Amino acid sequence: RYFRWWFKKTCIEKKSAFIDLFCAVPLQQIYGCPLGGIGGGTITRGWRGEFCRWQLNPGLYHYETVIANQFTVCLRCKGQTIYQQVLSVERPSSLQGWNWGYCGHYAFYHALYPRAWLVYELPGQNVVLTCRQVSPVIPHDYKDSSLPVGVFIWEVENGRDEDVEVSIMFSLQNGTGAKEDRSGGHWNEPFTFQKDGECVAGVLLHHCLPVNPFTLAISAREKAGTGVTHLTAFSPVGLGGEVWQDLLRDGRLDSPTGKSSPTEKGEVTAAAVCASCRVPAHGHRMLEMALAWDMPGVHFGSKEKLHLRRYTRFFGSEGDAAPALSHYALTHYEEWERKIEAWQNPILENSQLPSWYKSALFNELYFMTDGGTVWMEVPPDCCAEDLQGPAGAGLSHLLPVLREYGRFAYLEGQEYRMYNTYDVHFYASFALIMLWPKLQISLQYDIAVTVVNEDVQPRQYLMCGQTAQVKMKNVVPHDIGDPGDEPWQRVNAYLMHDTADWKDLNLKFVLQVYRDYYLTHDSLYLRDMWPVCQAVMESELKFDTDNDGLIENSGFADQTYDAWVVHGASAYCGGLWLAAVCMMCKMAELLGDTEIRQKYLDILKKGKEAFERMLWNGKYYNYDSSGSDTSSSIMSDQCAGQWFLGACGLDQGEFEVFPKSHILSALRTIFEKNVLSFAGGTMGAVNGMRPDGVPDTSSVQSNEVWIGVVYSLAATMIQEGMVEEGFRTAEGCYRTVWERLGMAFQTPEAYREKKVYRSLAYMRPLSIWSMQLALESRASQAPAPAQLPTHP
Repeated sequence: RYFRWWFKKTCIEKKSAFIDLFCAVPLQQIYGCPLGGIGGGTITRGWRGEFCRWQLNPGLYHYETVIANQFTVCLRCKGQTIYQQVLSVERPSSLQGWNWGYCGHYAFYHALYPRAWLVYELPGQNVVLTCRQVSPVIPHDYKDSSLPVGVFIWEVENGRDEDVEVSIMFSLQNGTGAKEDRSGGHWNEPFTFQKDGECVAGVLLHHCLPVNPFTLAISAREKAGTGVTHLTAFSPVGLGGEVWQDLLRDGRLDSPTGKSSPTEKGEVTAAAVCASCRVPAHGHRMLEMALAWDMPGVHFGSKEKLHLRRYTRFFGSEGDAAPALSHYALTHYEEWERKIEAWQNPILENSQLPSWYKSALFNELYFMTDGGTVWMEVPPDCCAEDLQGPAGAGLSHLLPVLREYGRFAYLEGQEYRMYNTYDVHFYASFALIMLWPKLQISLQYDIAVTVVNEDVQPRQYLMCGQTAQVKMKNVVPHDIGDPGDEPWQRVNAYLMHDTADWKDLNLKFVLQVYRDYYLTHDSLYLRDMWPVCQAVMESELKFDTDNDGLIENSGFADQTYDAWVVHGASAYCGGLWLAAVCMMCKMAELLGDTEIRQKYLDILKKGKEAFERMLWNGKYYNYDSSGSDTSSSIMSDQCAGQWFLGACGLDQGEFEVFPKSHILSALRTIFEKNVLSFAGGTMGAVNGMRPDGVPDTSSVQSNEVWIGVVYSLAATMIQEGMVEEGFRTAEGCYRTVWERLGMAFQTPEAYREKKVYRSLAYMRPLSIWSMQLALESRASQAPAPAQLPTHP
């Protein structure tokens, strides 16, 4: 069934599959810190300095190293050019008139998202260049964080006994290296933008497509002692000798005036900007350059609606914002860096935290921008009916929230093209609620809208061959759509299973609502979400088939582990259920709803007893109660309910759902079996482990390690005081992904012991921010150090 669907989709309709099981994206161990803010598209720069991954069309990726996109250095002493080199280790077949093949031994890369550093020691020149790359990704900032820009600050250190003239040339191809670069009609033009006494100059590269056209801008900041020159157009597929010789002559470019001619079909064009300054002997100078892109209005694959990106609120939607964006970036990046340092330094300077954790915590955030992320404006003239349909009248603050903060969506993964996949967002959402809480609130309103509405269109699901409604009323959707179709308009792009019978989606909505309220104290949000929580829990109650207060799974893969069958009461879904019931009691108490509170207190009392009786085996909670050969497997995610309860301070006293002693015993068992007994304790926690210390191979997922689950497990351990074990567990994933497998900035969903991986660049590992929340919570609860007695 899948093959027939895949063939029709890819070979007949010529569209991309939302999950392509036959043509996985090949692993390239080349990626570095992506450029750009949230929701405006991204351009990834590799750790060797190349521009190599493009996501300008929402949710769609182009994996291409564009060889013309380079930085080149020219050094001049006493009126003579003494050194000119492309800062790249490549030796390409095009632009052979340039001096390629920089020796990588003299270069060093460091990344701490959203910043990166490339250090070049120019061999034999006694000059060191440091390129600092900055993107405006700033917690709690809902303006600058949306901007599609990146800044390159070139620090030049001259160790010579004489002055040296230093020029940095930034060359860029018009396009992304895709076949559309040769479609014809693209053109470039120089620009100068002056405001508030600051001047920025560069070249605009207009990429004129019938759908989603855009403009790229390369620029440099003009200031005293810094000259900026340009070359409007050159061919990036020829020898490039005219560009090279132009720079070689005097460390400048010719700066022709006027626009370039539009390209002919089959022709490619590029441009260059050069910034130059004199650096005194044993002195230091700085050159500032920027890359901006302006694709203000976007169509998704259906081409039904035009959506305006968030940044257009501040820079307009006419497609002429690239000069202003460039100027703003070059005059505000210092402020961005101050804010980034104020956010990161308390963690970086905490000597009690291991270095690998600091790297993982910030660098995993790359997915916030590079997860096919879109951040769209809601049209100012839209009404509540446009957004929520006739059934959503209870969401009184939906319109104000979406008007103020827009609509946010990110992919499950770069290979799994579904927006806001909710069972996975459950894990990743900690990054949003801690750093951009208004985006989490906005996302939750969008989910709430889909809950109260239904889609009666039938569809056949591939794994079961059955036809069912795409979306049921009072059921949380799996996702809000495919970028290849029309997200928000048509939800549930996932057609492997009918997710209306999934047991975890409704529960994860309730858990996130209370968690969000607990961290934001947004009582208006809580009041709006309360009837939605009641509706989804009422819908969930049908899964308690024997009325014992505990839901049962249905004997197929009916939760986020969508290839791992579960039957009867289960540790994962049962634990999430009890946690959600507990939070319903707490929310009812806060809102004064005594009837609902009593209803769920009664369910909680029964459900806790059933959970312990059916699943606790004296050491841990069994995978499920079916009595099958693998029902006694040790699931690394069995404490997911406790994870959320602990994150919300609902894990003790009257709110102790799971006995503390049982949670600690289960976590110690997981650490002993799933962590230490798997791959020598060096690869994190395997999802399923048999009691005899052999991985559970009953499904394709039970013997995988899910990085995002491991980070949430580590957070749970930290919450329960097992801090050392938590760090040891998470470290295995970091070392495996970022060091041994070379998957920097493309952390996958899963890997196995024998270096088999699945789904590159995935959402779930953002759950590492729940570790940080657990650490911060412990620090705030720690008793103050005893005061020494004072003596008169």
